[in-house]
Amino acid sequence: MAGACQSIVFQLVELLRFALKRVRKIELLAPAKNLETALAAIEHGADAVYIGAPKFGARAAAGNSIEDIWRLTDYAHRFHVRIYVTLNTILTDAELPEAEAMIWQLYRAGADALIIQDMGILQMALPPMALHASTQTDNRSLEKVSFLAKAGFARVVLARELSLREIGEIARQVSVDLEVFVHGALCTSFSGQCFISQALAGRSANRGECAQFCRLPYSLTDATGKTMVSDKHLLSLKDLNLSASLEQLLDAGVSSLKIEGRLKDTAYVKNVTAYYRQCLDKIFSRRPEYRAASSGETTHFFLPNLEKSFNRGFTDYFFQNRHREMAAHDSPKSIGEFVGSLSDIQGKYFTVAGNKPIHNGDGLCFMTDKGLVGFRVNRVEGRKIFPAEQLRLDKGLMLYRNYDHEFERTLAKSSAERKIGLQWQLAENNFGFSLTATDADGYSVTVTSVFEKERAKHNQAQNIQEQLAKLGATIFRMTGCANRLSDNYFLPSSLLGEMRRRAIERLMQVRNIALPRPLRAAQPSDHLYPADNLDFTANVANRYAQEFYRRHGVQTIAPAMELKMPDAETLMFTKYCLRYQLGACPKQKTAKTLNEPLRLTTAKHRLQLHFDCSRCEMQVKLSD
Repeated sequence: MAGACQSIVFQLVELLRFALKRVRKIELLAPAKNLETALAAIEHGADAVYIGAPKFGARAAAGNSIEDIWRLTDYAHRFHVRIYVTLNTILTDAELPEAEAMIWQLYRAGADALIIQDMGILQMALPPMALHASTQTDNRSLEKVSFLAKAGFARVVLARELSLREIGEIARQVSVDLEVFVHGALCTSFSGQCFISQALAGRSANRGECAQFCRLPYSLTDATGKTMVSDKHLLSLKDLNLSASLEQLLDAGVSSLKIEGRLKDTAYVKNVTAYYRQCLDKIFSRRPEYRAASSGETTHFFLPNLEKSFNRGFTDYFFQNRHREMAAHDSPKSIGEFVGSLSDIQGKYFTVAGNKPIHNGDGLCFMTDKGLVGFRVNRVEGRKIFPAEQLRLDKGLMLYRNYDHEFERTLAKSSAERKIGLQWQLAENNFGFSLTATDADGYSVTVTSVFEKERAKHNQAQNIQEQLAKLGATIFRMTGCANRLSDNYFLPSSLLGEMRRRAIERLMQVRNIALPRPLRAAQPSDHLYPADNLDFTANVANRYAQEFYRRHGVQTIAPAMELKMPDAETLMFTKYCLRYQLGACPKQKTAKTLNEPLRLTTAKHRLQLHFDCSRCEMQVKLSD
């Protein structure tokens, strides 16, 4: 008896705790390079999708037409999924009119928000459209986030380098929505603070044309010219994976969880979105104070697996603390999933010690001193694996699969279905019948039909269920049907079908009206920017951006590197530190001593490393 009372008390306490908490909508934000990928992201469980504008979207190869944006928003809004459009390059004076006109086109096409970097956009005559501050605006501090919130941004995308503690501290002191990357490729530099591509190749990362110098092989030499590391990808990082830390992020105050990858293929987006959707749904099932930001339940026709999509190995980066397991020095290519080690080599075939099945057409790879070597599997006979080419392989070699042929075939087909639950109630009235449709979000409509009532010769219950369940072409699926008729009246299938169609049509209208459009926050004009002077790292490339910063108290403004090469030699600012990776961090008790300065060299370029230990940052500069 005592145990039962304790159980009841515990349940009441939990109910009270839940009642006192505000239910928070959590958004899973997926990338899309085009309309096809965006639709797949929605089907596989995304609450929101971000996609490039026709121009100025920070991915030169991922622009989309206004017509496609229009089609996308029309479909997405049926599930109350949001569409955010990236317009996050810095702009020149000549581009300002075109960008402003495009923003109005995107607004009319139904886009829910713009993701921007250039502060000059805030000086434009904008529609009442929500603005998100791109991670390219270098959002690392409470002061910066607070400023952007006051400037009218509805959301700030935080820097990837922030720890859980730092994210929580910012969330506790601002009211603006916070978005955090949880998966995908990592830039070595702070976003918006990498100038190496512009300086060395004339291709601006801040204008969507990054040449990816961080993925190149370098040799590391010390002040004496001694080669410490030869021909390794010393600035290349593994891919971010915070799937095990989602609940911590929610509890810290984050409202949007972002997957990187606007250049990734559709199969990647399907798999990764599905994986994170399932992770979040598990959290929501036991944490009712959190719920999905959009509508519908997704059924996946495959088992999502992050290792089966492009990855360089995974890291949580600085989420918990600094560590040495965040770099991918051996190769910037996808390594995939570990499948086993070579156990036997016999002429044209080999066998693998491992329990993962290998299929015809799979892509396998292994690491060598010169990087990743890959090959295709021609055929598999039992445990015998025949490669498509002759290779020199050693027993015990660790093998990875970076292309799973069967998995990719599965994802090439319809691999998920998203539906919104719907309850029917059929009743009678004085002149005929009424049908009420109530969806899982609580939206409800009733349609009536004038029809003479007469008793049926046969039981109508089964036919009523069958006719009302015919929802295949809609976004709904029947989860219940309540028959409130007082007698076994005859209802022809044509009548039930006509009432069903009218109810669905009206319910869709109600859902559309009920979806509020995010609006641009109020924009005060006199709060001060956290700094009085701006150098080239502020990326000011047009007169509107200059006006914005002057309006907020900035005294001197240097032009962006894209306009004028600065005297400063620093090309990259990063929290990732090669001195730490080499065990030479002076903050460690067992630190090695190095002959500095250290240099990174290729056949064409010489770069010098500078270490600002007071800020735990490394800078990459041009070398003499």
